[in-house]
Amino acid sequence: MAPTRIDANTSGVYIISPTPFTDQGEIDFASTDRMIEFFIEKGVTGLTILGVLGEAPKLSSSEAQAFLKHVMQRVAGRKPVVVGASNPGTDNLVRFAKEAMDLGAAGLMIAPLSGLKNDDQVYAYWEGLFSRLGADVPVCYQDYPQTTTVFSSVAVLNRMIADFPNFVMLKHEEGSGLPKITKLREHAEQGKGRRISILVGNGGLYLPQELRRGVDGAMTGFAYPEMLVGVCEHFAAGRPEEGEDLFDIYLPILRHEQQAGFGLAIRKEILRRRGAMASSAIRHPGPKLSARDHQELDELMARLERKLKG
Repeated sequence: MAPTRIDANTSGVYIISPTPFTDQGEIDFASTDRMIEFFIEKGVTGLTILGVLGEAPKLSSSEAQAFLKHVMQRVAGRKPVVVGASNPGTDNLVRFAKEAMDLGAAGLMIAPLSGLKNDDQVYAYWEGLFSRLGADVPVCYQDYPQTTTVFSSVAVLNRMIADFPNFVMLKHEEGSGLPKITKLREHAEQGKGRRISILVGNGGLYLPQELRRGVDGAMTGFAYPEMLVGVCEHFAAGRPEEGEDLFDIYLPILRHEQQAGFGLAIRKEILRRRGAMASSAIRHPGPKLSARDHQELDELMARLERKLKG
């Protein structure tokens, strides 16, 4: 049976997977297996690997290939896997993309090349890239200008949606970007263009409002993926207020995990405490939690448990 691939109707929660390391900084494949089973048990729709918060830029090409193969073998078709393939070199990107798709990936998550300054440059980059990838490879465009410095206007996104059929999903995580969602959805609803899937990032920090504006789910990371799943399920079932209530319970620890430059260390430590990995190590350079940080996390996790019991 052919592997499930992302398309314009994809919805749900595609959890952004961290890359587990040992305390010595090597990829921990045993913890990778534990983490995958943890995510599946929590009800995620799919997984996304080798993203920014998967520390992909800190992996060698051979490590990225080994991690990709290991994950695909462990998942074994139980869930679709989207693979981060961003690379400043198009030849390297296309080569790795082919490996991922040959192994059964559901699609590719790709961010635009850093440094693109205007709509024409953005379009030209993607035009060249889509022609190299081929029309049968589904792509999720990672719109994350806080990291890439590339701002993609609604106009250029609609132009690409019209011209490139394999642009099937937008990973929307532009800061203060709620109006962008509305404009993209209105364009399609008015019959002016094709509707694509929109999954959101930023740790799900704005998820209820984004769902109210018409997104299809989340492609992001959080150490409590069951919250993301539950909120999306409530909204899909027409129970938005219940979704908002569930979100509110987790908001203090979600906010704490979203600290810039520090949040991944918190996320990995919570996942370690929840049994999903043996070590919360981040590859150098990266933050380490202090004794006070651990105490703070103790307090937040205990508070969450009390609220969930209540």
